[in-house]
Amino acid sequence: MNPPTVLLLPDVPLQSLNTFGLPARAAWFAAIESPAQLAGLIARPEWKRLRRFVLGGGSNLILAGDFDGLVLYVRISGRERVAEDADAWFVRAGAGENWHDFVSWTLDRGWPGLENLALIPGTVGAAPVQNIGAYGLEMAERFYCLEAVDLATGETVFLDRAACRFGYRDSVFKREAAGCFLITAVTFRLPKRWQPVMGYADVARELDMQGIAKPTARDVAGAVIAIRSCKLPDPAQIGNAGSFFKNPQVDAATFKSLIARHPDLPHYPQPDGTVKLAAGWLIERCGWKGKNLGPAGVYERQALVLVNRGGARGEDVLRLAQAIQASVRAMFGVDLEPEPVVLGL
Repeated sequence: MNPPTVLLLPDVPLQSLNTFGLPARAAWFAAIESPAQLAGLIARPEWKRLRRFVLGGGSNLILAGDFDGLVLYVRISGRERVAEDADAWFVRAGAGENWHDFVSWTLDRGWPGLENLALIPGTVGAAPVQNIGAYGLEMAERFYCLEAVDLATGETVFLDRAACRFGYRDSVFKREAAGCFLITAVTFRLPKRWQPVMGYADVARELDMQGIAKPTARDVAGAVIAIRSCKLPDPAQIGNAGSFFKNPQVDAATFKSLIARHPDLPHYPQPDGTVKLAAGWLIERCGWKGKNLGPAGVYERQALVLVNRGGARGEDVLRLAQAIQASVRAMFGVDLEPEPVVLGL
């Protein structure tokens, strides 16, 4: 049986497919709705001559210009419990599933574990690439395995947590395996002996305001949604890519010098002896909160978020990001690393 065909569309606009609302065009575009469809595309003779980029929800992406290759738009759906044992449920989702909808689906079925990651934009397939995290939990802590297609050979591979080499907002897919795979499905291990993750003061404070002393997973999700809705702009209302910079980690000597000069600097000691700093605080202290540089600006409620004030292009966002990085480096001697992927340079 021949694999299902997929349409290769020329000269496709991408503005509606990235949450920043940045204009750009793809020379070629294909919507991938199944692994078999992708296999059929890889078998075509034109495959090897095209540069490729895998696009999910476009929520962690800066389009710096047109892309002269093929954009693979992942639309693979499906959600199911695939197994369980005495300790956990194993839940699998297609890479094109909306992440927040998937989190809500697991909670509706009584499978807790992902509630701290509620309302994070993007797709299930993008979650391992970025190792998304929020409010004391990283996706890697609930990850079991993933399925992906090797874009060079067309073969399906299965990668466990060790193979993905997760780090802080990082994975093998952002380093040596960048551009090598298209993730088709992800399986999560959700604990039956669940305990709420309450390490962040914002979550505890929100639950206390609601009078909830013994929160359920659904209560934690509600608190996280309330906090994110208050602090972060809705991409449907104003273009953005969520938190634009990673929280920097510095060594003990650098931290000692910084805290001596800035006693109110928010900080989070790490197991390896380094100290994580709050990037938003650093940016705000440099005076950027609520400021604009052309049509791009810094969100007035959260300095970690850059926004499209209207008509911004990728170059405008990158110019603003570079100006912020220079300010933070000059005032604190700390380098900020952007989270989003830049396409089109």
